[in-house]
Amino acid sequence: MSSPVTIYTDGACRGNPGPGGWGVLIIENNNEITLFGGEKNTTNNQMEMTAAIEGLSYFEERTHIEIFTDSNYLKDGIESWIHSWKKNGWKTASKKPVKNQELWMKVDELNQFHNVSWSWVKGHSGNRENDIADMLANKGIDEI
Repeated sequence: MSSPVTIYTDGACRGNPGPGGWGVLIIENNNEITLFGGEKNTTNNQMEMTAAIEGLSYFEERTHIEIFTDSNYLKDGIESWIHSWKKNGWKTASKKPVKNQELWMKVDELNQFHNVSWSWVKGHSGNRENDIADMLANKGIDEI
């Protein structure tokens, strides 16, 4: 089996909500591919999720992917919280609607399609690849 593709994702927001951006660094066979974009009015969590969606959507065929995020919200959500949300009809433990449900559904769909392992990386800590994803997310805001 080929080695997994590595993806670093990040979201950024200036104001929360406010203008936001997402950035993705894909490392495949020693090649680096960058993706980024932005939205005029969004939240940091929405941009973190959008980055993951864009990175995972880049691959049309089922792929073994190792994804790195500095968002505990994204990592914890897709690895543990989502199971209860789906079982409870997209309601939280306190019976409130899950925030960002449409984005969660898309992340879940892609997570099930690909063979994905999720890892957390400390943001703004000198990790080269995470710093690139952060720079791309900020470029996404700058280019709105």
